[in-house]
Amino acid sequence: MIWRADADKENCSMRSERNRYRMLPALILALALLLQVPAFAAETAHPFTDVPDGAWFEEAVYYAYSKGITSGTGETTFSPDGQLTRAQLLVFRGDGSRLDPQGILTRAQAAAVLMRMDKAREAQSGTAPAGGEQAGAETGPAAQGPLSLWTEGSGAAEALTAYIEAVTDEDGEDFIPVKDRVAVFDLDGTLFCETDPNYFDYTLLVHRVLEDPDYIDKASDFEKEVANKIVEQNRTGASFSGLEVDHGKAIASSFAGMTLSGFNDYIQEFKRLPMPGYEGMNRGGGFYLPMVQVVEYLQDNGFTVYIVSGTDRLIVRGIVDGGLLDIPKRQIIGSDETIVSNNQGDTPGLNYVFADGEELVLGGEFMIKNLKMNKVSVIMQEIGQQPVLSFGNSTGDSSMAEYVTSGNPYRSLAFMLCCDDLERENGNLSKAEKMYSLCEEFDWVPVSMKNDWTTIYGDGVRHVKGE
Repeated sequence: MIWRADADKENCSMRSERNRYRMLPALILALALLLQVPAFAAETAHPFTDVPDGAWFEEAVYYAYSKGITSGTGETTFSPDGQLTRAQLLVFRGDGSRLDPQGILTRAQAAAVLMRMDKAREAQSGTAPAGGEQAGAETGPAAQGPLSLWTEGSGAAEALTAYIEAVTDEDGEDFIPVKDRVAVFDLDGTLFCETDPNYFDYTLLVHRVLEDPDYIDKASDFEKEVANKIVEQNRTGASFSGLEVDHGKAIASSFAGMTLSGFNDYIQEFKRLPMPGYEGMNRGGGFYLPMVQVVEYLQDNGFTVYIVSGTDRLIVRGIVDGGLLDIPKRQIIGSDETIVSNNQGDTPGLNYVFADGEELVLGGEFMIKNLKMNKVSVIMQEIGQQPVLSFGNSTGDSSMAEYVTSGNPYRSLAFMLCCDDLERENGNLSKAEKMYSLCEEFDWVPVSMKNDWTTIYGDGVRHVKGE
C-alpha cells in the first residue's frame, strides 16, 4: 500500500519509507501509454523476475526503474497483473495527499485521471487549447488546488478550508483525531442531480413500471398508480401526500425476487440512458463535480465520508458504483427494503437457515424512508457516533444538520446547497431563497450553485430544458 510520506501520524504504522515508491504496474502501463515513454536501451538491468523479455511494457519498466520512479512491489517482483488504487495513483503522480485506500482503478480509469492532471498542468503553463465557457473549469490556474472548481472568494469554500486547517492542526485547540473525523452527505441535490425531471429513484420506478417491456404487463395497479403520480409531478409540479413512502413500497414490490447483482445490473443499464434536460450527460453522470472535490478533499484529510440518503440504499450503491465517488458500500446509508434468501419464501428469518448455493434476493417489503429524524436515528445506529460535518440541501436534511452541530464536543459545521442556478441546472429560486433563510436562522453555511461553482457537470454538458 502506498501512502504519502507526511500523512497523519496515526497511520504511520501502516506504511514504511521503503514502500514509498513501490507502485503497482497498472500505473506504469498507464504512464507508458500516456507519457509516450521513448524507446531506449536500458543501461541497468532491472531485478524483476515477473517482467518477461519482450513484454510490451518492458521498456516502460526499465525507464521507471532506472529513473528511481519505482522499485516494484517486492525485491524481485513488479506484479504486472496487480491492481491500482486511487491512493497509489495520486501519490505516484505527485499529489500524494490521499489517505483513502479504497477504490481499485482499471487501466483506462488510471489513464483518464492522468490525462486530466496533464491537462491541468498544460493549462497552468499556458499550453492548453482554448475552450468554451465551462471548458477549462477543470484545467484553470487553480486546477491543482483541492477545491479548484469553486469560485475565487467563495464564502462556502473558505469556510470549509478554514475548518479543515483548524481541525487537522495537532497543536490547535480545534484538533479532531482521525477516528472522529466523520462527515455525512445527502445524495440527491447535494452530490447528485435531483431535478431533471425528478429523483433518480423516482424516474427508475417510472421506467420499471411504465416503460420496461419485460415488466409492464406484470406491474400491479398500485405500482402503476404511484408511477403515474410521479409522471404528473414531473409534468406539473403537483404534490402528492404520502408519495415518498408509496414510492418506496412500489420500488420494493416491483423488483421483488431480483438478485442483488441483478438489481445493480438493472441500475447500471438505466444509468446509461440520456439524462432528460441535458446534452452530453446520461442519467448516471449527474454528479456535482465541485461536491466530488469536497468529498475527495475531506478524504485527503483523514475524514471518513458517509452518504445518508432518502433514496433506497441499494439504488444509491448502484449510482455510486463505477462513478466519481470513492465511497465503499458499507458507508452508504439509505431507505431500506427487505433482503431474503431465494428459497426462503414466507419463512421468518429467525426460523430460516441460509444454505450453501442460495442467493440473496429483494424481499419485496419496504422498511423505512430515511428522511428527517430517521436520518439522525440511522446515523447513530450505523455509524455509532456524532459526525462533525453535514452536507445537505433540503428540509429533509435539517435534522441531520442540527444533530451534527448541536452539543458536539468538536468544532462542527453544516453546509446546505441552494439550487439557484437556472442556466446550468434546473434551479428553483423560491426553494433556494427558503434555504438561504434557513441557513441564516440555523447558522448553516449556504452553498450557491450559481455563484460558488465554476462548473456543475463539467465540459461538454449543457442544460437545455425549456429551450
